[in-house]
Amino acid sequence: MTEQGREAQIQKILEKYTTQGFYEQMGISPGVLKISEEVCGHLKERFAQFDQTAEANQLKVIGAMQKNRISAEHFNGSTGYGYNDAGRDDLEKVYADTFHTEDALVRTQITCGTHALSLALGANLRPGDEMVSISGKPYDTLEEVIGIRPSRGSLAEYGITYNQVELKEDGSFDFDAIRNALRPRTRLAAIQRSKGYLTRPSLSVDQIAEAIAFVKELRPDIIIMVDNCYGEFVDVCEPSDFGADMTVGSLIKNPGGGLAPMGGYIAGTKECVENCAVRLTSPGLGREVGASLEVNRSLYQGLFLAPTVTAGALKGAVFAANLFERFGFRCIPDASERRNDIIQAIEFGTPEGLKRFCEGIQAAAPVDSYVTPEPWAMPGYDSDVIMAAGAFIQGSSIELSADGPLHEPYAAYFQGGLTWEHAKFGILKAFQKLADAGLIREL
Repeated sequence: MTEQGREAQIQKILEKYTTQGFYEQMGISPGVLKISEEVCGHLKERFAQFDQTAEANQLKVIGAMQKNRISAEHFNGSTGYGYNDAGRDDLEKVYADTFHTEDALVRTQITCGTHALSLALGANLRPGDEMVSISGKPYDTLEEVIGIRPSRGSLAEYGITYNQVELKEDGSFDFDAIRNALRPRTRLAAIQRSKGYLTRPSLSVDQIAEAIAFVKELRPDIIIMVDNCYGEFVDVCEPSDFGADMTVGSLIKNPGGGLAPMGGYIAGTKECVENCAVRLTSPGLGREVGASLEVNRSLYQGLFLAPTVTAGALKGAVFAANLFERFGFRCIPDASERRNDIIQAIEFGTPEGLKRFCEGIQAAAPVDSYVTPEPWAMPGYDSDVIMAAGAFIQGSSIELSADGPLHEPYAAYFQGGLTWEHAKFGILKAFQKLADAGLIREL
């Protein structure tokens, strides 16, 4: 081969191994890629803001680990009863210092966010008490926990009543209605930070802080529990900084950083957290038992990575809103709104649009990319749900995922992405699926 021929061969290989070349190999058309680069060009300032928040939160987490003198010995696990598990116990101190609370319960025995919330409610409410949700309808899986939908073992079966205060049309708290809803038997007020399967705005830490102050001024004795799922590390402050008695979440969402294989947390007052520990295990045993097995390292390292991982997920959410809004889809939050969690809702108006979007997210996954998601009757939901999630940790919604119930307005709830680059690819793959199906015009 001549020197000129070798140079041409090298050039051909170099042209193939470009970012654009890889995107085309992965099924993204040049037209879609061009649009995406135009959108990204307008997001540099927003992305820089996310990076600044991640930097502040990274320092907060490192400071909590240093304060508690975390060492390699903390990564050792325990078996059986789990007595004297320093790694488990000091991780709870790290969480308490990260969330600026008196105490925290961080356990692999908490199976998911719904379980953590159920635990927090069941541990701190007694027969004859009433709980009130002051942020409207709670997430679907809590309906059976509370007893809104009859279910075995619900709070309603134990004589705990429920009341609900709707948010105003603009998504803000209705303080007059909250005042009227607080009755002598009201023991706990619940706030859900994220939107769940609703198209309302997610609540900002500022809004939650105002609501906490309002309730505490009226009734200092009321326990305030915040469902913090999907909101951790989105801001430099958490609801616990403003007096929430319990801030509750899942380790396979933001704070696990994609490495935690399971678990949940409750950070709050010592009394509330101790009640939760006793409820989780047994009276007389409490937090002294509960083996960590071999996962302590993953829980520590996941928390360490969580601020940066959350920033990548936020970039993906903002990119998705700016891309889809450009083509006429309603996005909640919209392209320019402040971000209060990692979830991006996109309304498609048809089941076909929702299905195609989820197919694209699944096709972009490193795991199970060949699978076609189909709607099914998921436990805890009142309608069929379609879910796309090719994750390293089953059900991990800090990893790239999307889901939505098969009913109006046929909205997809997109979240996660352990890296911004993967989130971007998933969004483009979903966009391409819709375009190929003729559901996006004027490309």
